[in-house]
Amino acid sequence: MQTPDVWYQQHLYWHKIAVLSFLFLLLGMGQGLAQNKIHENLGDYDEQWIHYGFLIGVHQSKYKISYSDAFVLPQMDSLHSIVPGNLGGFKLGFVVNMFMFQYLDFRILPTVGFYENDLTYRYTDGSSYRLLKDATMMELPLLLKYKSVRRENVAMYLVGGINPSLEAAGKGDEVTTRENLELRNFNVSFDVGAGFDLYYPMFKFSPEIRYSFGGRNMLTPKKNEYSVNLDELVTHNIAIFITFEGGPNYLKKRKKKQ
Repeated sequence: MQTPDVWYQQHLYWHKIAVLSFLFLLLGMGQGLAQNKIHENLGDYDEQWIHYGFLIGVHQSKYKISYSDAFVLPQMDSLHSIVPGNLGGFKLGFVVNMFMFQYLDFRILPTVGFYENDLTYRYTDGSSYRLLKDATMMELPLLLKYKSVRRENVAMYLVGGINPSLEAAGKGDEVTTRENLELRNFNVSFDVGAGFDLYYPMFKFSPEIRYSFGGRNMLTPKKNEYSVNLDELVTHNIAIFITFEGGPNYLKKRKKKQ
């Protein structure tokens, strides 16, 4: 029997977390639209060749699987299906933004992601068994940011790129969970997303939604009773972020220029 943990409890409140996050983001957007319409905040901020910030986010992740040929063998007829679950988590990270062209930036986002995923094995006799996998991932999204024309203190943007990640507790290229499902501990995913830049006098606030789909089969060549019925297992993740960029260092530079 699985023992409940913090991540499972968080899954129970995932939808509440998502709703509150969206309300917070909409509130921030509304304030950005209404504030300081007379003058432009952080007027030359985006033209700096490099600036920094931090991000926080909540996310929902799941495995996407495909069955192997072994799934249809007579000796496997007791297994009805394998069902991935949708579980929540959160992320914390830093922002390094480099100016490339007028509407294009390059972003490096060192991030720590706290994940939980599960697979429920359902059998023809009505019973089921849940495999739970939690992981702390060190991620390094490398993204291009395409920005729209700025309207007063608001601009829209699109992001896309690759996201290599490594499990912090992993050894080599394989990780064995307590349920003996062997997975690789290194992954590469492709990220796409959109958001708004809201300019305030001392910082830039950006709500963003980003979708990530894994580009690597996380199953190892070794097979056991939990993986023999699977041919491919990849990660899917959708996250809501808020980022803060700018601050006192920017103001100090402004004073020096003046």
